[in-house]
Amino acid sequence: MSGFKDETVEIIRVNWDGPYSWPKYENANNLPSLPKLPGVYLQTFEYKNGFLIYAAGITRRQVKSRFGEHTRKYKNGEYNVLDIDAIQLGNRKEVWHGWDYAKKHRSEFEQRKTQILEAVEQQLSKFRIFVSKGLAIDRDLRFLERTEAAVMLTLYKQLPPVCDLPDKGMQLMPRWESERPLILKSSSNHHLHGLPDYLEI
Repeated sequence: MSGFKDETVEIIRVNWDGPYSWPKYENANNLPSLPKLPGVYLQTFEYKNGFLIYAAGITRRQVKSRFGEHTRKYKNGEYNVLDIDAIQLGNRKEVWHGWDYAKKHRSEFEQRKTQILEAVEQQLSKFRIFVSKGLAIDRDLRFLERTEAAVMLTLYKQLPPVCDLPDKGMQLMPRWESERPLILKSSSNHHLHGLPDYLEI
């Protein structure tokens, strides 16, 4: 929606601040370090005149702590690893498929470990992170869950390449029917492909 005028619905403003570096890759990409804030974050890649969103995530701890966990799981083969050259052309191409496949194919991971870890290093250095700025840090977990779910479900409904890049099958917790709708009004100094200005959560 391009505008929203229903005064009965609370509008919450958020600025997606970034891009920041994936922690410990600042020297590789010359980007600033993540701020020490909890909240909602977007993992993105540079694409054309803006950024393609790969995933939204939430943390009630410092974002850096959460990303430390992500890094360990990438390097242990638990997450999907993507071909960065393909992404920059708007295509999703996997170097390694994580999750359940990884659990059942540890021998394959060990055999291809050098190749996969090289791709992990490239992916982490090419991530561009945006964080929610302006959201009260005392927002409860349900608010964060609803925001994460609304962003991801919106991306899935977009046209390619926006809908193709994100992983499918995430455990999402969108608004329950018993919960009052809220409107998230997004702003950013950069174009985030597929993320509307107004988003019901």
